[in-house]
Amino acid sequence: MIVAEILEGVSTAWKRGKGTTTRKFRCKSGPRKGRVMASPASCNKPINKKKSASLTRTKGRLSGQQGFKSKQTRRRNPYSRRLTRLNK
Repeated sequence: MIVAEILEGVSTAWKRGKGTTTRKFRCKSGPRKGRVMASPASCNKPINKKKSASLTRTKGRLSGQQGFKSKQTRRRNPYSRRLTRLNK
């Protein structure tokens, strides 16, 4: 069955939403291995090279700010703190 094949390469994970925690899927294989995605089908979609290059440039430019802000959020936001327990 096709659905079983898609769900075979993923495990469930929890992700922070606006004011809630939502269930997502962590890819176990494919080009997005280890990433948390909204649907299992998106784990094997082809990668958009233009978007990838754009994000690489943005991360290079803002990496210090992004790291600082994400650490602050993970430490202080109650939803982020709950996620560490849920995803163990």
